[in-house]
Amino acid sequence: MRKIYSFISLLAFPLLVMGQTRYLEEVFPSVTTEADITYGVNATVLYYTVLNQAIPEALKLDIYQPEGDTETARPLILYFHTGNFLPFRNPQNPNELGFNGSCGGERSDSSVVEICTRLAKMGYVVAAVTYRLGWNPLAPSEVLRRYGIINAAYRGIQDARTAIRFFRKSVAEASNPYGIDPDKIVVWGQGTGGYLALTMGGLDSYLKIPLASEGKFIWDHDNDPGTPPIPMVIEGINGNIEGTSVGINPADGDTLCYPNHVGYSSDFALAVNTGGAAADSAWVDPGQPPLISYAVPNDNFAPYGEGIVNVPGTNLQVIKAQGSYIINGLSEANGNNDAYLNTGLDLAFSAEQAVAFSNSPAEFQTPVNGLYPFVVEDDPDTSLMGIPWTVAPWEWTSFVPTNPLSKCNNDGNIARAYIDTIIGFYAPRGCFALGLTSCIEHLTGIEVIPNEQVALQVFPNPATSFVQIRSEAGAPIREVQVYDELGRVVRVVQGTNSSVMTLERNGLATGRYVALIRFDEGAVVQKIIFD
Repeated sequence: MRKIYSFISLLAFPLLVMGQTRYLEEVFPSVTTEADITYGVNATVLYYTVLNQAIPEALKLDIYQPEGDTETARPLILYFHTGNFLPFRNPQNPNELGFNGSCGGERSDSSVVEICTRLAKMGYVVAAVTYRLGWNPLAPSEVLRRYGIINAAYRGIQDARTAIRFFRKSVAEASNPYGIDPDKIVVWGQGTGGYLALTMGGLDSYLKIPLASEGKFIWDHDNDPGTPPIPMVIEGINGNIEGTSVGINPADGDTLCYPNHVGYSSDFALAVNTGGAAADSAWVDPGQPPLISYAVPNDNFAPYGEGIVNVPGTNLQVIKAQGSYIINGLSEANGNNDAYLNTGLDLAFSAEQAVAFSNSPAEFQTPVNGLYPFVVEDDPDTSLMGIPWTVAPWEWTSFVPTNPLSKCNNDGNIARAYIDTIIGFYAPRGCFALGLTSCIEHLTGIEVIPNEQVALQVFPNPATSFVQIRSEAGAPIREVQVYDELGRVVRVVQGTNSSVMTLERNGLATGRYVALIRFDEGAVVQKIIFD
């Protein structure tokens, strides 16, 4: 099988740090943290029923960086916590933990700190991000609960995109204080944050909301058959999907969305979800960011396939949603995961993943390559037959949640064992998805060499119809692989013994490409633009 590699926007990181491989292993013994950084301000509806208005809320994050690192263009992971879109602490009694009915819900959760620390030790910059909370899970009708949850998710997605723009702005206007590569940003969500990560990868246009499957986000808000139904989210009221436009409640003139960091891109390079589900599988299209998923097939809260999301601890229905098994499968079918699927390599934890699928429920045993299923044993309490002892085995805590059905793991050692698998499965796939030179070189054995070593010339560039590739005599071009901006192979040209090759456009769309040009000495990476 041909080995295919993703080399989009490669960085010249050293191959080894302290004898280990950056982004595959923990190569730094410690990390530094910077807490309570404000990345934006936006309107929260959390206390709307009490104050009768949305109030501005400072949006916060904590940054983890590898201590002593000298690199200045590192991939960034934005990590979003769990919590049912509700506060973890009772607003009336902050000492009452688990108010949201979950086993966590803050950026300081044990599992969040553990995962962010591990990723930073591997060389990433990681930000644990808080997003706006608030909806009424006990609304008297299903349609009102559905309205509440899509608006809560919409605000969360706006905040996630605001955090992305905050970092891009810091690169452009503040001399890149966090040392990130703005083209290599990962959105990673856990639990409810997993809902954000799974959904925002597909929800790349506001128009997808009113056009969602089964009209799930259209409603008859006034119960008047003489007026047409309206979308549950309206840009003029809620702000646009990026969070860069003003949103005003026409009923009272209250501001529901404040723009932040306008003019910067909200795009990201990779989505990762640990638990959660997506609002609509119809939103998955070709050309969206690759996806890596972890989920519990027998999760009784979030669907793994397709199912109804209920309010935790009640029989109240909220929304029909699709889980990781469906969404990651669609992402794979649309070619979005090709960057790490078409490596020709047996990536770490593939064997364990195969066993996990074989142990999954019968309807979920067909493997999905970008998904790692954690099949959790049933609760030992016989009155809870068919319910797993926890739906988030990667979390741990010492408190008892307010929801008796939320079974929290109290053993950090158990959780860390699951996190070992999560990180181990992610590491090589993240390398290929993000095009990280150091670990790709380690995994493939291909050395990336500088242009000067073979006196490479590529011209014209930008080009209209063809590009000529030249190298010095004695350095024949063996092969050219051309990748689009999503890491997909769009052209492979076999070389000859010549140091001159013409790469014809032959129908390639206007845009930026990356050519991996193979020589006996190694490979050169060259950006190419076709106008």
